[in-house]
Amino acid sequence: MEDNIIERSFTDRPQDEQEALLTYTWCNYCMEVDLGMQNVKEYQSEDRVWLEGDCIKCNNKVITEIDETED
Repeated sequence: MEDNIIERSFTDRPQDEQEALLTYTWCNYCMEVDLGMQNVKEYQSEDRVWLEGDCIKCNNKVITEIDETED
């Protein structure tokens, strides 16, 4: 388990970025892409940033990692 996990404010992201992150998802239970998620929370640890929410179709947990590195 990761140490020093910080909850971040997902709503601080621009609206278009929020919509994209909520739409382009993968559900391991439905085995389908782009079903969307709801009840999202954003977290950060030393190594990564990710979203956790509920799949819109089956309501199981969906996790999406966010790449915040600049190219």
